[in-house]
Amino acid sequence: MSAVYARAHVLSCPTRWSDVDENGHINNARLVGYIQEGIYDLFCHHATAVRESLFPSGFIIARHEIDYLEQLHHGPDPLSVRLTVERLGRSSAQVEVNVCREPLTFMRARTVVVARDRESGRSRKLSENERRFLSAYMTDTARGDALAVPGQATVPGPRLAARSGGGAVGSPRGARRRCRASAG
Repeated sequence: MSAVYARAHVLSCPTRWSDVDENGHINNARLVGYIQEGIYDLFCHHATAVRESLFPSGFIIARHEIDYLEQLHHGPDPLSVRLTVERLGRSSAQVEVNVCREPLTFMRARTVVVARDRESGRSRKLSENERRFLSAYMTDTARGDALAVPGQATVPGPRLAARSGGGAVGSPRGARRRCRASAG
């Protein structure tokens, strides 16, 4: 992994012919599936999460904020689903997910993931081991803040409306997006 992505969890994910919609590009709903695959891979399949029995009762997705940046077409090269943790709350993590195929980012999402209590089905406080694990995927600045304020109650942040469609045509920012680990 390059230094640019040193604080990112990266999942290589192939596109499938069945992901293509009638417009000839990967369907927006399938792109959300890539977000979920990346989050599941980090929280449930990562060697450290498995070894230390982190998130024993799983987690709940509380929110997705999605920007579709480019149209994505099926191709032989896999996608990189890059996850970084932007903020840690008392019971939640705000995760930024970038779906890329070098050199472009096709979709950027911010997802709030909440630790779950199996018995009540409600949120629970992140354990110190879970906080330490997730902080490894934060920028140095965000990591220092998260470790210094373990009792922070919620994950603050701007609410962004999810947009349908996608691609450079009609994109509010115009230019093609470069693949990167974090928008911050």
